[in-house]
Amino acid sequence: MDSTLLNTLDLKRLGDRLKEARKARGFTQEAVADKLGILRTTLVAIEKGDRKITPDELIEMARLFGRPVSEFVSTRTNQDPFLPQFRLPPDQRNIEEHELTQAAMELESLARDYVELEEINTTVRRADFPPQYVIDVPGVTPDQRGEEVAAEERMRLGLGDGPVPDLRSLLEETVGLRVFYVELPAKVGGLFACNDTLGACIAINRNHPPARGNWSLAHEYGHFLTTRYQVDVSFTHDHWGKQSSEKFADSFAKHFLMPRAGVLRRLSDAIQSHGKGVTIGDVMSLAHLYRVSAEAMFRRLEELKRIPFGTWDGLREKRGFKPEQARVALGLGSQVRQPMLPLRYRLLASSAYSVRESLTEAQLARKLRMDRVSARLELEALRFLSDDSGATDADGFVPLDLDAAEVVKV
Repeated sequence: MDSTLLNTLDLKRLGDRLKEARKARGFTQEAVADKLGILRTTLVAIEKGDRKITPDELIEMARLFGRPVSEFVSTRTNQDPFLPQFRLPPDQRNIEEHELTQAAMELESLARDYVELEEINTTVRRADFPPQYVIDVPGVTPDQRGEEVAAEERMRLGLGDGPVPDLRSLLEETVGLRVFYVELPAKVGGLFACNDTLGACIAINRNHPPARGNWSLAHEYGHFLTTRYQVDVSFTHDHWGKQSSEKFADSFAKHFLMPRAGVLRRLSDAIQSHGKGVTIGDVMSLAHLYRVSAEAMFRRLEELKRIPFGTWDGLREKRGFKPEQARVALGLGSQVRQPMLPLRYRLLASSAYSVRESLTEAQLARKLRMDRVSARLELEALRFLSDDSGATDADGFVPLDLDAAEVVKV
């Protein structure tokens, strides 16, 4: 590594990046200093920017932290990093702090790579975000406000009251968000952060079922529309959301994904077609159509007073109802899991490597978060997409034959 490059770096910024990377891996200063064969006080000075780091030390620290050296020596500016803003609420201390820190750091790294790929391809997307909505309206509860904003957004986006076929594509292509599906702590559904340098970025837990991920994405979109420059950590259960912003985001997700008029009309159509009253098949079909979990749709219909309150809890606790078995019996296909990286990001990476020749194969693989062999296969798939006519298969809802499976009245 060229030592002259280190002489040109902002030592304070470099130290901050090294400190963040160390914390993300859960290493103490003592442990890192021991592995480097230096005193802890020396490492403290490096992290504060008071002491220059040697090329060998930087290479070894990058190896320890599992990150490329380029991430630390990049001259790209980011005056408002995401990472320092992420803090766990008091009742979620059982989640390891470094797990969340590592996830937030990965989100920031992906966002930086996205911006870099845009600049390489000279296709920087100018943010054309909608104005922020106000949450606190006198005389209006957060739940009511969530319904109002969801209705306004559906109208603005031209969605009517129908299901959203592909929420990720809608938010990426129409709104300009950056959405990634990454490894997150099990209890975390999603992360959201936004600044003027990196844009509005969302990380969704890739290990969660697609329906859960869709809900988390809508929840984080609610934060983007309101508390735009405040980061958010969305938990899957027992939301710490006594704050109005969290109550609003949950309400927004519910009404945005399952609008009252559309859900009720389609339920009535189903009942009219078979004349049996509301059935499990009806509810499961609606959940599949609107791309939400069975629980979310059951609870939505309870709230709308179309099925008795407590139906979902009764089915699960007393009758051992298993949504996945019902889905298979009804012939409902499983929802496809989302890839880690947005299609636009992958196409930009392919262009930067193949067309502009601005990336080496190793750099391309790092940008794609793959090994080199997988990156080559991804390139072939992306070339096929680029050469295609642009036609895509519709991911719509296939009408179900309710007589093909046992229909149980609820």
